[in-house]
Amino acid sequence: MVRKHGLTIDNLLAAEIVTADGSVLTVDQADEPDLFWAIRGGGGNFGVATRFKFKLTPMDSFVGGMLILPATADVVAGFMAAAAEAPEELSTIANVMPCPPMPFLPEDIVGKMVVLALMGFCGDAQAGERAMAPFRALAQPLADFVKQMPYPDMYQEEDDSYHPKALDYTFFMDRVDQATAQTVIDRLEASDAPLRAVQLRALGGAMSRVPVEATAFAHRNCRILAVAVNFFEGEDDFAQRRAWLNETVEALRQDVPGAYVNFLRDESEERLRSAYPGATWDRLAGIKARFDPDNVFRLNTNISPQAAG
Repeated sequence: MVRKHGLTIDNLLAAEIVTADGSVLTVDQADEPDLFWAIRGGGGNFGVATRFKFKLTPMDSFVGGMLILPATADVVAGFMAAAAEAPEELSTIANVMPCPPMPFLPEDIVGKMVVLALMGFCGDAQAGERAMAPFRALAQPLADFVKQMPYPDMYQEEDDSYHPKALDYTFFMDRVDQATAQTVIDRLEASDAPLRAVQLRALGGAMSRVPVEATAFAHRNCRILAVAVNFFEGEDDFAQRRAWLNETVEALRQDVPGAYVNFLRDESEERLRSAYPGATWDRLAGIKARFDPDNVFRLNTNISPQAAG
């Protein structure tokens, strides 16, 4: 729903926070506005959130589900172009990947490159069908589960016993043209990892109309959020999978700085600072020094109070 209703932090009205010294604070735009600014994007660096107050949006009608298309350069580039031009009611996640085994697909599809897309349209069925038409027209769908449904049905139960080992890297992009799309496919075909993918999320809409300085998320103007990922089995193939990931990111990297903090792992301070560029980092460090000078809340993507000043 990001293109229609913005980020979750854009819909947060207030929070109850227990800070490092044990104080219980209610923070919003009027009370402790600096702390309220920091928790909207700054992670768990400033306290424990024990209560949230959100702005709710009625979702009387929703059209969504999974759409699987064969992946060619034309299809991948066309998908991202259609996602950028779609009405704001539509948000998409496109996973370009070798097709995993699925009971509803023939065996000869398994391992072939596909776009496994998750589609979500906040609106009535007829408008939703019109919004989906450009995507379905890109190629004959291999599977099409897009339909009118209650919004929570988008999220199925997950297998708690499934714990793969993954290496991934998140970055922003400006465009996915045909050449870039072909690079995505070529890089995926260059690996034999049990699962590998490049995920592409078209941004914009409501998210982009919030001023950059309004929250600690400072990437409002970015057009595409990308994640490259591959699975590894253990020590024997770790170096090989790491090398593929690094080469893939270098092949796809455009001149777009930044990183999405929720997708960061245990990475360098330089990488963390890319999630909080410029004045955002300085302000977060100052608020950290004020509310958690001893860095009690450090088992996270950490902003050190020593960074202040």
